[in-house]
Amino acid sequence: MNKIMMIVMLVVVVAISAGCNQVVTSQGGISMTTEEALSLWQAQKAVIIDVRTLKEYQEGHIPDAVLIPLNQLETRLDEIPKDQTVLLICRSGRRSAQGTNLLRSKGFEQVVNIEGGMLAWRGPVVK
Repeated sequence: MNKIMMIVMLVVVVAISAGCNQVVTSQGGISMTTEEALSLWQAQKAVIIDVRTLKEYQEGHIPDAVLIPLNQLETRLDEIPKDQTVLLICRSGRRSAQGTNLLRSKGFEQVVNIEGGMLAWRGPVVK
């Protein structure tokens, strides 16, 4: 009986791992690589919210990314869709991880941090 349970548990763990392209960050939020985020965005399956400052955004941002600086995020929740995947990005991934945690605490379930932020982004950028 123990052998069967171990095999079942192993199969479940492998199945979950194989289908999971998101990882839990050390801050407790969900994150994905810039490559995964780019694929979702290009397939029009996600909205990108840039949580940097206006100055940083103007220096270069992802086309169609919505600017909502981190310090305004909590007061602008009504601008964030709850029925779509929302990808948060900042310069390095730190502020967007904070934003991801904030939004999840407010009931947004489909919010993902983009690891490495704009420093790691290799997709198109508008200046």
